[in-house]
Amino acid sequence: MKFLSEYEAPWSSGAELHVITTGEWRYQRPVLDLGKCIKCAACCLFCPTGSFKDDGGRFAVDLDYCKGCGICARVCPVGAITMEREP
Repeated sequence: MKFLSEYEAPWSSGAELHVITTGEWRYQRPVLDLGKCIKCAACCLFCPTGSFKDDGGRFAVDLDYCKGCGICARVCPVGAITMEREP
């Protein structure tokens, strides 16, 4: 199945959907320490905006959609995620 864009679905008309990036609302951002990460995926499971992605064996956060809630840092069992204030 071939999509015309990353936002198109099989049932759509072919036009891109309107996408709102919500990352500009946050006042803090998650910072990952990949040396501590045990790849448990708790950050992916608990992120309410789905901002964490598996990027080929490591996890990355899409800051375009992260709202800075800090849930990922609270659920990380090894403390691999810390929250830093936005500049």
